[in-house]
Amino acid sequence: MASASEQLAAQINFGAFSKAADLQKRVWFTLGVLIVYRLGSYVPIPGIDPEALAEVFRQQAGGIFGLFDVLAGGAFSRMTIFALNIMPYISASIIMQLMTTVSPTLEAWKKEGEAGRKKINQYTRYGTVILSLLQGYGIAVGLEGMRAAGGGAVIDPGFAFRVITAITLTGGTIFLMWLGEQITARGVGNGISLIIMVGIVAALPQAIGGTLELGRTGALSPIFIVFLMVMVVAVVAVIVYVERAQRRVIVQYPKRQVGMKMFGGQSSHLPLKLNTSGVIPPIFASSILLLPITIANFSASGGPEWLGRVSALLAHGTPLYMALYIAGIVFFCFFYTAIVFNPTETADNLKKNGGFVPGIRPGKNTADFLDYVLTRLTVVGSAYLSAVCILPEILISQYAVPFYFGGTSLLIVVSVTMDTTAQIQGHLLAHQYEGLIKKSKLKGRGR
Repeated sequence: MASASEQLAAQINFGAFSKAADLQKRVWFTLGVLIVYRLGSYVPIPGIDPEALAEVFRQQAGGIFGLFDVLAGGAFSRMTIFALNIMPYISASIIMQLMTTVSPTLEAWKKEGEAGRKKINQYTRYGTVILSLLQGYGIAVGLEGMRAAGGGAVIDPGFAFRVITAITLTGGTIFLMWLGEQITARGVGNGISLIIMVGIVAALPQAIGGTLELGRTGALSPIFIVFLMVMVVAVVAVIVYVERAQRRVIVQYPKRQVGMKMFGGQSSHLPLKLNTSGVIPPIFASSILLLPITIANFSASGGPEWLGRVSALLAHGTPLYMALYIAGIVFFCFFYTAIVFNPTETADNLKKNGGFVPGIRPGKNTADFLDYVLTRLTVVGSAYLSAVCILPEILISQYAVPFYFGGTSLLIVVSVTMDTTAQIQGHLLAHQYEGLIKKSKLKGRGR
């Protein structure tokens, strides 16, 4: 039987949205911020030759630059002020999560609650600035080495260009980080995730148009295009189903006496997601595998011979690339899950609050049981991620699908959309509950 909240959620419609003035403000604020982000992704950094840069990026499309450009919504290939996008902030956040497992100070901050979270966020911002400056300077040096048929990608290379580029790209990342925090605080959804999702979605019309154009010219058969569209819908449905899947571990709380009253034992559950690691494993695995290809392309004229052989073995569609890609996804699934979920800490918290898993002794036995359940879930989750991510690679390599029908892109878009929709439904539910409370008060006064 559906709960009261689920029944009420089923009744939510556009009429309820039109009555929720606060939610409308949040939605319009979010849309306004995202428009500012898209406009900024077309503002180029100074000192760049756009034609030479476009030619260079066409040659580098299969490397790590292609992946970064997809996540940056095309801003990286255009080398705009938002070329780094929000990726340095995500990297800094992951580094801080890793540090909490090895640093006693950060681990203590994590347990302090809101105050500790603010300290960790502040150091994450400092880390974002440092990473952005390093990456911005590295990109400036790389741009100076880029050559096309018409000349270099940089009009006036030198130390001044490197400094200006590093500062400009860092400023763009910090501004995006601030925009994301504003969306989270005053808008709807997770701001950082929405910024990445909008960048990916912005490239979809051009990708679909390119696919249809190939069908018109005969490069792709109409039957294959229809099959491709059906497959996209099927993969999205699978992602939605799996991302919502949970293993609910029953938690029982014993009866307790408060004063003269005896409160009955409550039963709750501990939700464990099937895919705990999210989109981190495919991003990390892709970045590591595409790095040798990018380096080899940069040093094609004077690089070592072994680097060229490695890049050839790791090209898209090769058996070695597929095998290493799957191995990387599986590894990072287990690695990141071990970071974000600590069975021992969870078991200790349950024990402190008087909770226990039926049939399992509190303490170490509970931690072992949670670790066993989480390991089995991660095995299934890693297999799901591998299948979702490897299928597009086969299509790209074997059938020359002209757009990045990547598992990473689909996972981000679908997951963020589900997250944002859930938050909107939460706001609408709260608004309807407030309306019911006001009506009940008015009826009480009428009597």
